[in-house]
Formats: sequence, C-alpha cells, structure tokens
Amino acid sequence: MLTPDDKTDSAFWQCPIPVLLEQLAASPQGLTSTEAASRLPQFGPNLIHGERKKALVLQFITKFKNPLVIILLTASALSAFTGDTTSFFIIGTIVLISVTLDFVQEYQAGQAAERLRQSVAVRGQVLRDGKFLEIPLAEMVPGDVALLAAGDLVPCDGRVLEAKDFFVNQALLTGEAFPVEKSPAELPEETQVLAAGNTVLLGTSVVSGTAQVLVCRTGQRTELGEIADTLLAKAPPTAFEEGTHRFGLLIMRMTVLLVLFVLLVNAFFHRPWLESFLFAVALAVGLTPELLPMVVSVTLSRGALRMATKKVIVKRLASIHNLGSMDVFCTDKTGTLTEARIHLERHLNPLGQDSLRVLELAYYNSYYETGLKSTLDDAILEHTEIDASGWKKIDEVPFDFERRRISVLLDNGTERLLVVKGAPEDILRLSVSFAADGEAQAQPLGEAARLAINGQFEALSREGFRVLGIASRKVGKDHPHAVVGDESELVFAGFAAFLDPPKASAKLALAGLAADRVEVKIITGDNELVTQHIFEELGLPVTGVLTGADIQQLDDPALAARAEQVNLFCRVAPAQKNRVILALKRRGHVVGYLGDGINDAPSLHSADVGISVDSAVDVAKAAADMILLEQDLGVLHAGVLEGRRTFGNIMKYIMMGTSSNFGNMFSMAGASLVLPFLPMLPVQILLNNLLYDVSELPIPLDRVDDDYLSHPRHWDMNFIRNFMLVIGPVSSVFDFLTFYVMLTFFHAGEALFHTGWFIESMATQVLVIFIIRTRQSPFKSCPNPWLIACSLTVVAGAALLPFAPIGRHLGFVAPPAFFFLMLTALLLAYLVAVEGMKRWFFRRFAAE
Repeated sequence: MLTPDDKTDSAFWQCPIPVLLEQLAASPQGLTSTEAASRLPQFGPNLIHGERKKALVLQFITKFKNPLVIILLTASALSAFTGDTTSFFIIGTIVLISVTLDFVQEYQAGQAAERLRQSVAVRGQVLRDGKFLEIPLAEMVPGDVALLAAGDLVPCDGRVLEAKDFFVNQALLTGEAFPVEKSPAELPEETQVLAAGNTVLLGTSVVSGTAQVLVCRTGQRTELGEIADTLLAKAPPTAFEEGTHRFGLLIMRMTVLLVLFVLLVNAFFHRPWLESFLFAVALAVGLTPELLPMVVSVTLSRGALRMATKKVIVKRLASIHNLGSMDVFCTDKTGTLTEARIHLERHLNPLGQDSLRVLELAYYNSYYETGLKSTLDDAILEHTEIDASGWKKIDEVPFDFERRRISVLLDNGTERLLVVKGAPEDILRLSVSFAADGEAQAQPLGEAARLAINGQFEALSREGFRVLGIASRKVGKDHPHAVVGDESELVFAGFAAFLDPPKASAKLALAGLAADRVEVKIITGDNELVTQHIFEELGLPVTGVLTGADIQQLDDPALAARAEQVNLFCRVAPAQKNRVILALKRRGHVVGYLGDGINDAPSLHSADVGISVDSAVDVAKAAADMILLEQDLGVLHAGVLEGRRTFGNIMKYIMMGTSSNFGNMFSMAGASLVLPFLPMLPVQILLNNLLYDVSELPIPLDRVDDDYLSHPRHWDMNFIRNFMLVIGPVSSVFDFLTFYVMLTFFHAGEALFHTGWFIESMATQVLVIFIIRTRQSPFKSCPNPWLIACSLTVVAGAALLPFAPIGRHLGFVAPPAFFFLMLTALLLAYLVAVEGMKRWFFRRFAAE
C-alpha cells in the first residue's frame, strides 16, 4: 500500500486503474469508514495551508516570549539572587496570573470562533461503506472515491473513474482561462500531470458535469501543496491589522522615551540600579496595553458569536472590522434585492405570441445540461408537462461567462438538433432565421425582423422580466460532438421571460444601509432595463449606469472615477466585476462584495470583505470571509452594525488604556524627579496594571451607542494620539494634586505615599471607563452590568488591600480614614474634569 513517504505515485496519471487501485489498497466502491479512519492519522488532514495547532502547553509557553515578560522574569530572578525573595515571588506571581489570564481568554475565544468556522466549512461527498457520505474536505484520504459536480472545489489530486460532460477550470495551476474536459482515459505516454486529461488536481474547480474520482494524493503531497508557498501567497494585511500595527509602533515610541527618561533620572540621583531597572521595566509594562491582543481576540470572537445569532458566520475574524468599515457594498440583485423565487411567466415566439415550441426547446436544454443549474433552469424545469424522454443527449457545450450561453446536442431517432439558450442579444446575433411556430418554415432574419424582435426584448425588460433567448439548429445524423463553432446560423425560436419580484424586506434594509452610510451598487449580468425596473420598484434612485461594453472602453483610472458615480453595472462579465471592485478600492473605499457563483471567487478575494451565502457553490464559500445563512440584506445590515459595535469596544479599551496609562506613567516619570524615593515600587506598578486589566475584561460585552454605529469606522492614529495627549495630562494633574495632599496634609513617608497613590491611581484609571466609553453623558449611556460590577469590585479591592495581611508584603500601610474623604473629593473632581475635556475634545477633533 502507498505510504505518505512513497514518492512513486508521482506518475499516478500514467498507471492503469487496476494497478493504481492495488497500490492504494482501494476499490471503485471506495473505502470503509474503518479504513478511512485508520488512514487519516497516517496521511494527515487534507490541508495545504491550514494552521498547525500547537499543544496547549506550548501555546501557553509561547505567551512568555513577550519581551517585557522576559525582562520582568529576568529582573525578578536578579532580585532573588540579591536576597530579595519577596519581590521575586510577588513579581513572578503577578506575571504568571497576567499571562494565564491572557491565555485562557484567548483560548476560549479562539475555540468559539473555530466552532463557527467549522459550521460553514466546505464539505464533499465520498463513497464510504458503499454509500455516499458528506464529510469535511480535510477528512478525505488516499483511496477514497469522491463524487464531484458543477460548482465543487476539487479536493485532491486524483484519477477520473467515471465522467459525464465533466469540465474543470485549472486556471489556478495552469493560467488557462477556459475549462478543460476530463475523462477516464488511460494515458501511459503522458509525462505532464497538468496536461493529463484523466486527472483532477487540488485547487481546481468543476465548471460542469459530474464525475467519480479516485483520491490519490491529499494535502501537502498534491501538486498544489508542493507549490503552495508561491501560489497561495500570504494575503496583504487587512485595514484592521495595519491599524493594530501602527498603534503598536505609537505605543512603542512612547514607551521607549519614558523608560529612557526614568533610567537617566534614577542614574542621576544614584539610586540602586536593580530597583531603578525594575521600576523602568514596570513603567514600560504599565504604559503598554499588553492585554490588547487578548481584548482584540475576545472582542472579535464575541462579535462573531453575536453575528452568528444574526445568521452571519464569520470565517476570518479580522473581517468583522472590515464589515463595519465598509462604505460600498456590491452585489448582484438576484436573491438580495429580489426573492430568487423565479417563475417562467411567458414563452413567446418572435411575433410576440405564446409558443409551446419555445417552452419545449428551453426545457430540453435545461433538462439535459449537466452544468450547475441556475434559478432560471429550475423555473423552466417546473414545467413537468413537457416530456423530454423522446430525446437522447449526444453532447453539450457547457456554459461559460464569456459566451453567456449553453448548447446541448440531442437526437430523437429521426433528427439531430442543437438547442441553444442564453443572453438574448447573443442568441439573436448568432441567428440567421426565425420560426413563428414549430410547424412554419423558418424565415430569413432581416433587419426589420431584428428590430421588431429587439423591441419585443426591450419591452419585456422594461416590465421587469429577465429574458433568455432560445434557438436551435438541425445538424446531420453523423454530427458526433457539439463545439462552440456549431453555435452559428441558428434558427431563432423566441424568448423565455421570467419574473423575480423584489423582496419585501429589501426596501427597508436598503434604507437602513443608506442611513448608515453604506452605498449599495448592483453588479449584474442582466441588462440595464430589468435592473432599473427593480430599482424603481424598491424606490431607489439610479445615479448612473455602466454596461460591460462601457467598462471595456475605460482604462483603470477612468473606471475608478466613473465607478464612484454609478450604482448600476449591467451586462458585466466576471473579469469586469473584479475591475469594478478594484477601481472602488483605489478610490479609498472599503468594499464589500456578495457573490455565490463559480465566477465570483476572484471578486470575493479582491473585496475588503468577501461575503457569500450558505447555499453558494464551494468555490464561492471557500473564497468568502463571511457566510450569510439567509440571503437577505437585512441580515447583512445587522452584520454591518455588529462589525461597528465590535470595533467600537476595541477602541474603548485602546482610548481608555492609552490615555489613563499615559497619564499615570507620565506622573511617575515626573514624580521621580522630585521625590527622594521611587513614587511606586515595581511590584506595586505591576499589581496596579494587573488589577486594571482585570477590570477591563467585560469590555467586549459592553453596548455601543447608536450614534457610534451611524457610519463606517476606521483606524485613526492621529485621533488616538491626540486623545491620549489631551486626556492623559488630566490624570497627571490630579496625580500631582494627590502627591501634594499626601506630602503636605498627611506628611506621608514612603510606604504611606505608595499606598495613597496606588489607591488613587486604581480608582481614577478604572472608573474613568464610564466617562470615556461614550461620547454622550455617562448618565445617558448605560454600560454592561458586568463592566459595572467588575470595575467597582477592582476599585474596592484596591482600597481594602492595604488592610489585608498581604498588603504589608506589597509595601502598603493602612491609610487614615480622612484619606478616603479626600480621595472621594479628588475622584469626583477628576471625573468631572475628564467629562469636560472629553466634550471639548470631540467638538475640536471629531468631525462627527
């Protein structure tokens, strides 16, 4: 049997099928569940770029690789060597608690997010125990027999055992845009796997037909796996990731400046080097929002869980921010603006009369085509009164998005007929004659007849009908195959006209998106008359129309300028969809794209946030960042608001943490200039930071004000920096006032000074969350009860800590009762001052 280390299967496409089955210890009936289960650990999961998960212990240890954590542990070890074992144990304990808290929260959030991702993971059918089962693609193993159909992703490198009009798109591997037909042929002389017509390869997709495939290679051993590093290049950072990186650089610069300043001051005053070093490191920890990765992970994961309740499944957490930042949303109209319950309302001959012949030809074409059935096909096939059993299919030319039509070659024993349906303008262009009904002799299609038929098509479109052109052509009995060249000199039969009524919920959802400043643009293959009719039904203004032909004439800069002004893109080819999205991105827009078809994958990749639906083909679901469980704009609108809410909670932590931390650390740096002792011991700074972080854990649960959700939000480093520099010094002013009170009124020594400032620092930086978390009055915006409880508990714990036995070990002493009266007055004055500065700041720096 083949093993994972066996490389002799490199020419599996040359082997006769019986030999290959013997090598794989397999059969055309597939594997048993027991055999498959035993092979999965042997060959590994069928993944080529999946995340390799470390053991939990290793994940926990990785948390200690943080440079600040390493410095702290090193410094605490030096304390132990110098005899200060108390500091060693206390610092070590605080670091351990902080790292453990970070790890547990991130792990739980990650597990929740992973369960959501798995719920929409791409699955495939394999033959197990003699019947077809649907399993995740990652669980397929060599020896399995997989069933593939139009719209599926090919899950392996394998040999075709059976095929029926089976066409595969191999563009990812070969660059060839046109589908390639695959069949169960023996090709012992073929030396190149990419040229082998009997082989399917991982990463390609099925365009039409069906096949049974013997799985020969999986995961890293596939052709794609061997070149994955070049083909599957790391995606560029998202706007959210770029913002996080810029924020990290801002904090790093502030930290380095403050730490160097403190070290220089302590060196100037000849203070003990170890104590000064620990103080500087603790200062750096205090300024750094080291729980930011955890807060981001937890907030995004909780956002994903809330979005799941609104029927939006998030595959990539960072895309939540992109959805909230989205200001342009591009979609087809079918299923989003319309019900997608399409009915074949009329079947008309070229004279505009109802024609049974048109319905018959349309039915034959849809019945015998093996590509992915469209909603139009489904509507045609509802007419079961048509009997297609008298015809036998000979061949077909699959649908593609350049030709926009599909042909089937049929034989009924007396004649052989090519039946074509597709875009009316293309079908009419390829026709040379027309028949008024099934019995009449075909008449030449002159200019007058073309104008009349085109007029009929436009009239149907203005009434909101989606229209297909139907034509046919008789060929000789010896005509063995259908090819694209056969689609010429057709006899035009007429039109099939479909109605797809607007969704009742779409009008409300579109109004909501517009109110929240998300512009909807329709990119569709339908003609502009049908699309404009839908817009009129929904009460939407048309700001401009671009057709595929117009787009073809525009270069990229010109398209970017026009794309901003236009909200209808009609008769658009797949490559043009992608150009439109890239053009909008070049103009600085955050673009979302909703697609569910084979041709939508490039556009889903190009958009800032790619969105698909649960009923989409595998190719689209794999490319998407999010999956809608209902194809409804109302669901999407709810997701947009949740994305903004999630980002809003992350910004709360950042703005509060940076401003209050900066104020406190600035106070410490300033106090070190005038005090004969350190303003706070290193271990006290670390404890202060830990308790502060604990108080912020419920932030992901907090509600966000409605006015914050009213428009897209983006990272703004200037805004964050200005907020830090305006609000932070307010904290420092009250810190210095506390210093004055402690030294003047209480004549505080080192221990009492540390105690008083520790309590005041905890109270101010924790309680200020209720001011900073909203732009409104704190009495008008109700915080989450858990945030209230956690914050008050931490402040109470900090105030009681000096009275507990452990307080003495931390360097605290019990303050006099009058201190708490002074503290209350200072705290109230501080909160009022911050509220006043906050309002001034938002009037001065925030446009909205």
